[in-house]
Amino acid sequence: MIIRQFYAGPLDVFCYIVGCEKTKEALVIDPGGDVDKILAEAARAGVTIKHIVNTHHHWDHTGGNTELKSRTGARLIMHAAEDDILQQQKASVPADVRIDSETSINVGQLRFQVFITPGHSPGGICLYAQGQLFTGDTLFVGDSGRTDLPGGHRPTLGASIRRLMELPGDTVVWPGHDYGPTPSSTLGWEKRNNVNAKEYGYFVGD
Repeated sequence: MIIRQFYAGPLDVFCYIVGCEKTKEALVIDPGGDVDKILAEAARAGVTIKHIVNTHHHWDHTGGNTELKSRTGARLIMHAAEDDILQQQKASVPADVRIDSETSINVGQLRFQVFITPGHSPGGICLYAQGQLFTGDTLFVGDSGRTDLPGGHRPTLGASIRRLMELPGDTVVWPGHDYGPTPSSTLGWEKRNNVNAKEYGYFVGD
């Protein structure tokens, strides 16, 4: 698996290019902006962008949707509830694929499992493949997404994160923002160190 993590947009947002090593097909997760930078990263990685995935609708994760789709022809994928909000706001081109139940996304020979993880927003999603978990604003390194914005709900977010914690402990966490002590972590590390681990009921430690 090819993974490129970099800033693209405001607020220390992480954008990801994730590609298949064999076919060189890739998806972009959360293009918050800086489309020229995203395309340059894809060129350096030697991949072709086939899909754009939004983990949720917030502007700092979706600001590059329209331009990136126009310049690549990639399919835009997000939860239906998040697409509805963006269309009401007239903030993005419509999604080509509207997810309303847990499914999978194929990129070359990669198969991503889509987890629906509400709490930070009504239709937040996370992507999982080959031990790599892309968590958007559901789970950060050492923390979790805020729940004081419209559509946020703290108990719901806790339940979403508990589901993710059922994955293997060595699963690598790739968050939506660079807000923690490191740019990535593992679920095992989060169970021991995340500030919300006890409240949300997944703490493992002394």
